[in-house]
Amino acid sequence: MLADWWQYDFLRYTLLSGVLIGLICPILGTFLIVRRLSMMADGLSHVTLSGVAAGMLLSKKVALFQAVNPLFFGMLFSVAGSLFIERLRKVYKSYQDLAIPIIISGGLGLFTVLISIAKGFNADLYSYLFGKIVAVTKDDLYALIGVAAVVLVTVFLMYKELFAVSFDEEFARVSGVARRSINLWFMVLVALTIAASMRIVGVLLISALITIPVAASLQIAGSFRQTILYAIVFAETSVLGGLYFAYLLDWASGGTIVLMAVLILFAVLGVKRLRAALR
Repeated sequence: MLADWWQYDFLRYTLLSGVLIGLICPILGTFLIVRRLSMMADGLSHVTLSGVAAGMLLSKKVALFQAVNPLFFGMLFSVAGSLFIERLRKVYKSYQDLAIPIIISGGLGLFTVLISIAKGFNADLYSYLFGKIVAVTKDDLYALIGVAAVVLVTVFLMYKELFAVSFDEEFARVSGVARRSINLWFMVLVALTIAASMRIVGVLLISALITIPVAASLQIAGSFRQTILYAIVFAETSVLGGLYFAYLLDWASGGTIVLMAVLILFAVLGVKRLRAALR
């Protein structure tokens, strides 16, 4: 059965996409959790879902958009949502967490309206919601490669700045770090990652892959770099294991990946507790 992953194009696309997702999601997730913005991914996922629905509606109503992948509309809406969240955080400086429920409500409301206008969509929407192995296309893979490249280059070149802004924005500002520009660009990267990952994990479950491996890593890591490293290991294990069992059992890939991540988290917590008891 393992030979199938190299024999069929869609399985190769899925495997490569999964490896990339398992790399960039925990990296961004570590910075998000340190900033206490773990729910940000959930908020942007709802906006992304609205973008996908808008793309599917346009392809259904306008012949010009029939050849356009709804994924790109999802990216556009997700980036717009990230900019809107950053704006709301400035407006509500003392209540910055208000931005997340506002964007979730707005995204979900828009999605519902678009569905009602379109009189429903085809079954392809299911793959965007929960992930589906056979749904990954070459265009999806190329989009993810582009996003992953931008994320990795940004983190490599701006690691110190991102670290400073994540732990202490005021200190970063005094130190001359362009925190506003960095915050804005970071939010755009999170938005693009969510949109590009939806075919594998599903837009409603991607926030789990961004946060759960990091939550497991925080239990054993001794430094920020270790947190990122362990989170990547846990995320890759979740993705590869989830894709394997999803293909074997014909399950939704997103749900299977998230369940793998949860099992890893429970295993880490159990081992840590056992070691503490033995001491």
